[in-house]
Amino acid sequence: MTDLVLRDIDPVLAERIRKVAQTNGWNVHETILHLIERGLYASEGGALRFDGSESDVMQLVIAALETVPNDPGFSLIGRIGDRPPPEPEPPPAQFDPDELERFLQDVPVGKKLGG
Repeated sequence: MTDLVLRDIDPVLAERIRKVAQTNGWNVHETILHLIERGLYASEGGALRFDGSESDVMQLVIAALETVPNDPGFSLIGRIGDRPPPEPEPPPAQFDPDELERFLQDVPVGKKLGG
């Protein structure tokens, strides 16, 4: 196996590598190998690509979603276009002191409570 020497590693990066090693129970050598492998896989597109069967399923799902009819409900989720105008808010209720007085007169007091 080829030896690699890393020079002038930023202390913050070195600490992050140590934390990954400690979290996973690996030594620093194993940790760096895992990080290089995963980083290469992601940068080569392996983490972002579908295999053939996954790609076929994804195409079927997209085709099914495209058949959802337009309506004012769920089919508008995530779509860009004209939005229905918002419904007007009802006017605020007015405070009627006479209604409050009538309500208070009907509240049982004294011997009328729990009777």
